[in-house]
Amino acid sequence: MVTLFDKTRNGRAAEGGGPAESYSGYLEPDTHVPPKARPVLGAVSVNGIAIAESDILAEAQNHPAENPGAALAAAARALVVRQLLLQKARELDILAAQRAGGDGRQETDEDAAIRLLIEREVSAPSASEEECRRFYDNNREKFRSAPIFEASHILITADPANEGTRASRRLEAERLAAVIVGHPGEFATMARTHSACPSAATGGNLGQLTRGSTVAEFERALQRMKEGEITLAPVESRFGFHIIRLERRIDGEQLPFDLVRRRIAGWLEASAWSKAVSQFIAVLAAHATITGIDVTGADGPLLQ
Repeated sequence: MVTLFDKTRNGRAAEGGGPAESYSGYLEPDTHVPPKARPVLGAVSVNGIAIAESDILAEAQNHPAENPGAALAAAARALVVRQLLLQKARELDILAAQRAGGDGRQETDEDAAIRLLIEREVSAPSASEEECRRFYDNNREKFRSAPIFEASHILITADPANEGTRASRRLEAERLAAVIVGHPGEFATMARTHSACPSAATGGNLGQLTRGSTVAEFERALQRMKEGEITLAPVESRFGFHIIRLERRIDGEQLPFDLVRRRIAGWLEASAWSKAVSQFIAVLAAHATITGIDVTGADGPLLQ
């Protein structure tokens, strides 16, 4: 005999996961079927042309961000800007022959049309001699030759993933540094005996070093050192611990304006062109109906 208790338990079937039918005739909804996922963004469109969510998701991989939402917003803005440019190119009947890019890949028809549109519609002034000179005078530290260091080191290797081994190697490097500071004349001998770097064969000598020749921690240590100085404490890097001796340093010199004038002009003209493109896109956006994303507000920028 089936009782009411057996038939329904709190309005649900006693067996199985389907909907429960009560004696009143009410059919309870089946909550085991998951609801349809909501879109990650609201509908995004430009002048009535929708941008598919799948395209935004695919584009997001090109916009690294602190969180997925920021990446999606950046991707949506980029696709809105692209659609604005494509619509303007079609309005002006712009057709362009495809070109190969710097990476060897061929342009699409849309990419070619956007490129030609910008070439035709956007112009930026050339940098004058006065502007270049002013930039040089205001940024003289940017125009110095790189310093050159002649240095030697002893490397005590340590795996960064092995905390126990790294701690013991740190102590070993500290003890060795203390001995060498007290007996600087033994540096080359100690390097041949203890260093795990190939430079051990030449007493630790690394030759001449310029910016970028070594890891950042090593380079920062050299910047602080005086000629003939040996680091009191080992310098830690991902490779292990370095005991460094600076043999000689040649500080960089101020480069003359004539030598860097063309480089400065290139920087200024690239900056002016970028601003001109942004202004062109801003005008297009101002005359367009855009839904789902703000390309002109604080969460810009217009140009990615």
